[in-house]
Amino acid sequence: MTSNEHSFPRRFARTQRFTLGAPRAFTVSPDGNRVVYLRSPTGTDRANRLWVLDLAQGAQERVAADPEALLGGAAEQLSAGERARRERSREGSAGIVGYAVDGAAELAVFALSGRLFTAGLRTGPGPSTREIPVPGPVIDPRPSPDGSLIAYVTGGALRIVGADDSAGTDDRALAEPEDTHITYGLAEFVAAEEMQRSRGFWWAPDSRSLLVARADDSAVQRWWIADPAHPEREPAQVGYPAAGTPNAEVRLFLYALDGTRTEVVWDRARHPYLAAVHWSSDGAPLLLVQARDQRSQRYLGVDTESGTTRTLHVDEDPVWLDLFPGVPARSPAGGLVRIADEGGARVLAVGDRLLTGPELHVRAVLDISVDDVLVSASAGEAAADPETGEIHVYRVNELGVERLSAGPGVHSAVRSGGVTVLLSARTERPGTDVRVLRDGKEVATIASYAETPGLTPRVKFAEGGARKIPCAVLLPSGHRESDGALPVLLDPYGGPHGQRVVAAHNAHLTSQWFADQGFAVVVADGRGTPGRSPAWEKAIRDDFTLTLDDQIDALHGLAGQGFPLDLDRVAIRGWSYGGYLAALAVLRRPDVFHAGVAGAPVTDWRLYDTHYTERYLGDPAEQPEVYAASALVTDDGLSAPENPARPLMVIHGLADDNVVAAHTLRLSSALLAAGRPHEVLPLSGVTHMTPQEQVAENLLLLQVDFIRRSLGLAPRQDR
Repeated sequence: MTSNEHSFPRRFARTQRFTLGAPRAFTVSPDGNRVVYLRSPTGTDRANRLWVLDLAQGAQERVAADPEALLGGAAEQLSAGERARRERSREGSAGIVGYAVDGAAELAVFALSGRLFTAGLRTGPGPSTREIPVPGPVIDPRPSPDGSLIAYVTGGALRIVGADDSAGTDDRALAEPEDTHITYGLAEFVAAEEMQRSRGFWWAPDSRSLLVARADDSAVQRWWIADPAHPEREPAQVGYPAAGTPNAEVRLFLYALDGTRTEVVWDRARHPYLAAVHWSSDGAPLLLVQARDQRSQRYLGVDTESGTTRTLHVDEDPVWLDLFPGVPARSPAGGLVRIADEGGARVLAVGDRLLTGPELHVRAVLDISVDDVLVSASAGEAAADPETGEIHVYRVNELGVERLSAGPGVHSAVRSGGVTVLLSARTERPGTDVRVLRDGKEVATIASYAETPGLTPRVKFAEGGARKIPCAVLLPSGHRESDGALPVLLDPYGGPHGQRVVAAHNAHLTSQWFADQGFAVVVADGRGTPGRSPAWEKAIRDDFTLTLDDQIDALHGLAGQGFPLDLDRVAIRGWSYGGYLAALAVLRRPDVFHAGVAGAPVTDWRLYDTHYTERYLGDPAEQPEVYAASALVTDDGLSAPENPARPLMVIHGLADDNVVAAHTLRLSSALLAAGRPHEVLPLSGVTHMTPQEQVAENLLLLQVDFIRRSLGLAPRQDR
């Protein structure tokens, strides 16, 4: 297969979806004088530098740490633990991929190639960066709030070292694992993959102690992930908590700096999941712990003297309880800040008061001040004029709700010290604009070095079907009404946590490229996807096949509205849950779908992890029929003669430790046993992500060729 150096697939892959060179990971100093962030120097350079925008010096930008200089041009060496952390966070860049700051945001610490570095963030004489020689490989270093110490993890142990200890002579272990199954200070698999908890230790506000998670995965079943392309290599052993099997045992300890510890006690038998930890100067530490079925959770306050906990609030839900970024937290007055499903809406609660109603669907807490709470939210079902795919930033307090972001788009923010960094992605221009506001007035912008895609999505937002399913429709550039109906390509994710219909330019680039190959591309967010209402998201409990029903309803609804859709030539593609949906579509509804491309699909939900799968489908031992109904490999319809076979390409990375390749191999075996032709594309050395440039490029080209061939269309020469 040939490709064009300047083609969209090549540029899309080389730039990692046009994200390289864009600023990200913002921190605002409490005094409002500095904005800290990561950004690579060009739109094709994967190595992030650490930058500071000095607002006190006329909004001057400077590099605080350059990985190329720190490593002397040497290539990065990543440990297995660091690779696993990046896979959990879907991190595909290089260089400085994360950092942490002290309480004043005057000192940053980060790991680079397994080594520990610090960077001064204030202007002044002396070197900005310094390496502290400590045992490695270093994972997740974090400075104490006063900036005097750094805690980090290596070899499953939590260690501390002085931030000014240039020789590393005072480095010492604070918590050491008792055996190889135990780690201190790291998030276990399901916390990092599903709970949005990527860390395992938290400094006290006074810098005198830490809360440290201890994870013991000895009860977790072991899987082996081999690389068949290299039979001389040993398979990698992975502890994978599949649905219905044991999780890691997680305990929490309060460690003093001298190594003495006190266990934090709660009913772990009833609420085994440590979902979130919050510790600020506004009060005692907060824990959010969940029951395994995720229908009950408790907000706990921790007594730091005894380790006992006190229940501050209890949530119960007959379906499930979601976790949200930024909560739980405390307000400056000590009140509990949380996001809750109340009265059919997702609302912000501070203490005993609900501060928002059904007009907003609150998605995250961004910042909490004395005067207000900054939240991210979309329009709720009670909104007078909901905007499809828009997410805005709101300021909320007891006086009411004020929207801070302006214009259609997807907006977010980071705030501290009267300074707000407002990030705005819009449909009419590529990338994300970054504006720095002080007291609501723009004082600076932060430039992006990301490349311009050279492709402009022609997105038409619509609502399809009786349920008014949010949809985005993309037609070929230059398409005219007189051109007639087009073959259709559905391009969904379609499942939990995966909103695809958003008012942002870059989110639709790949869909537009497929449209320009001669398709009408439809992206639909049916039940289960976020952003509409709790009931919309929770409708899929015990039945994932409802997500397929909504794709079909949206397709037929759009055709009835006059969109140029040729319903006799319909294909579907997707990755991960979208891959599951694509395979489900051609196997269950060949009357609607004529071809499918399933990338890294979950085919048997008993092989997927506990926290995700059990939330939606329950315990497989208690509800085997639910798992069978939503699975692909147990589908009796495979052998039904009235169910015609449709072309199906299944793509899977053999190194995937999230959706393991067994999903595809078992599906292929079942299809073969049923006499159903299909194609399997195994990707050697590829994980659930596909960061390799040539792999990512050719995957797009192979998919469009397969779809055109399967729908009886002539091959395309121009790509």
